[in-house]
Amino acid sequence: MSKIIVVGANHAGTATIRTILSNYPEHELVVYDRNNNISFLGCGMALWIGKQISKPDGLFYADKAQLEAMGATVHMEADVHDIDFDAKKVFVRLKDGTEIEDTYDKIILATGSLPIIPNIPGKDLENVQQVKLYQNAEEVIKKLKNPEIKDIVVVGAGYIGVELAEAFERLGKTVTMVDIADTCLPSYYDEPFTSLMRENLASHNINLEFGQAVQEIKGTDGRVSSVVTDKKEIKADMVILSIGFRPNNALGKDKLELFRNGSYLVNKKQETSMKDVYAIGDCATVFDNTIDNTNYIALATNAVRSGIVGAHNAAGTEIESIGVQGSNGICIYNLKMVSTGITVAKAEKLGIEVEYTDFEDTQKPGFIETTNPDVKIRIVYDKNTRVVLGAQMASEYDMSMGIHMFSLAIQEKVTIDRLALLDIFFLPHFNQPYNYITMAALGAK
Repeated sequence: MSKIIVVGANHAGTATIRTILSNYPEHELVVYDRNNNISFLGCGMALWIGKQISKPDGLFYADKAQLEAMGATVHMEADVHDIDFDAKKVFVRLKDGTEIEDTYDKIILATGSLPIIPNIPGKDLENVQQVKLYQNAEEVIKKLKNPEIKDIVVVGAGYIGVELAEAFERLGKTVTMVDIADTCLPSYYDEPFTSLMRENLASHNINLEFGQAVQEIKGTDGRVSSVVTDKKEIKADMVILSIGFRPNNALGKDKLELFRNGSYLVNKKQETSMKDVYAIGDCATVFDNTIDNTNYIALATNAVRSGIVGAHNAAGTEIESIGVQGSNGICIYNLKMVSTGITVAKAEKLGIEVEYTDFEDTQKPGFIETTNPDVKIRIVYDKNTRVVLGAQMASEYDMSMGIHMFSLAIQEKVTIDRLALLDIFFLPHFNQPYNYITMAALGAK
């Protein structure tokens, strides 16, 4: 029997805890988390803020009592502030200030990520908010009850920023989105798709101020009053900083080998550079099948899978991750966009020669007289090997399940030519006989 300590009970941590308890009850499992709640689904935060769901209860999928009932010892509001990896000791500060030491045979780091807060004047003014934890969302919701908060500036046009912009607009606020990039969601989509989202946001009265750098946040009597960019000054009663996240590597950053962005460098077993030390979730790297190399892709789905892999290996069963493609999706005002793998723009930055094929058509045959939205698709593939490297899809129709096929295609190194002749069923209720997947593949050069 081994004693395993898990530091962090987030998505990855909860997955690893449950996997160990369910499959290896002979091990002693001790959990430390510095928060007062477990497993908050941040991806549902905007739905709660925008009142698309009435309460946050369903955004938690585990709690202390559940994990303890399964056999874990769980310490909440317990800050692991240091680890002696050579002596296999952790040093913990409890809520009341008490300092304790604990020992382990194996340790799993699930320390997650932290919001990137730019060092700009005014970032500490009242009503300048960050959004990651349950407490962050709760604080924003409480403050929004103040009728004086009318103008909200969202800094950062990634997934979280775009989702929050929609949430605030649904509450009747005047919303402005600022980003140094010239568009939204550029990490996940090429221009034809980002332009769709830009038009979608603008059509719902969200002011888009792209291609601008925030230089200062001004305040009056200690409260935010405006955001100053390199081009203009924008009125603001609240500012949301959603610029992105960085891996939380405070524990062991001088002892463990790190990736270029500071995340813990792990192999396909989630092992770090030190024996018996594992890292999972947003604090660790992944193996990216798109580029056949180590990468950093912070997604909840990746976190959960890494937690499962790390759990089995720490408990004594050797398994390896099969890698990831970075599959993701978003739905804003009913515009659904999904992607996996790399975009054309990202391929250019990586120096990968690619081709792409685009197609757009209705989901179902033209004779269908009910709602029949268009679907836009782009497939990115290697110019030389013709292996599929990425895909993007957008529609008001829920075509999201299609991206899973492309994820598998990337993982298994399927060529675009194989997709052209893929056996795809047809029924007018669902799709077209020559649907957009087939037609895009047939159109490849």
